[in-house]
Amino acid sequence: MKRAIIVGATSGIGQEVAKLLINEGWNVGIAGRREEELAKFKAQFPDKAEYEIIDICQEEAPAQLERLIQKLGGMDLYFHSSGYGSQNLNLEEGIEIKTAMTNGVGFTRMIGAAFRHFRDKNKGTGHIAAISSVAGTKGLGAAPSYSATKRYQNTYIQALVQQTKINKLNIRFTDIRPGFVDTDFLGGDKYPLLMQKEDVAKDIVKAINSKKRKTVIDWKFKILIFFWRLLPDCIWERMKIK
Repeated sequence: MKRAIIVGATSGIGQEVAKLLINEGWNVGIAGRREEELAKFKAQFPDKAEYEIIDICQEEAPAQLERLIQKLGGMDLYFHSSGYGSQNLNLEEGIEIKTAMTNGVGFTRMIGAAFRHFRDKNKGTGHIAAISSVAGTKGLGAAPSYSATKRYQNTYIQALVQQTKINKLNIRFTDIRPGFVDTDFLGGDKYPLLMQKEDVAKDIVKAINSKKRKTVIDWKFKILIFFWRLLPDCIWERMKIK
């Protein structure tokens, strides 16, 4: 029986992926801050789901992850769907710090905890998948901390992939880079080319099942970031992208 832990599954993409994995025969452990939503999900799948309240910004989060792993009877896949971001053209300090704490410190805490679990308790074998973003391609003036932390996530995953080679581990990584998805996460901000969470979740599960190292979702954003990468910094920094 395959077992997946999904952190950031109280709603949105994380919960959609949890449903798809259960339909494929996985047992799933879900985590997030809102117990009511977690309990509702378990009520739908009483024999296939477990849950634990986890706030990735808190130091006790790795211990809570281990409790969830024990409830599930093990972990073959860790999927990180937890994050925060907002447009911040006024550079409000609270938004920038919260984004950095969630997408930087919280991400590092949980990815590291999953990595050490696979390394130390699972014979060096496992699969870590994480949602980063196409926003990590370039620094976005409308969302400075968000785009910066997403680049950090890309780089951190790459560093851990290299570490698995150095230590001869069999831990796989999938860096999932979606464009803008129509979920509560966006908080009413206006973004172009919005995708539906159900479609994005299907693409994520395909990438996980095929153990892709990294994937951009969807084709429109693949084209977009291709051209973003071609632009020299001197041109990019003059563009008024909102």
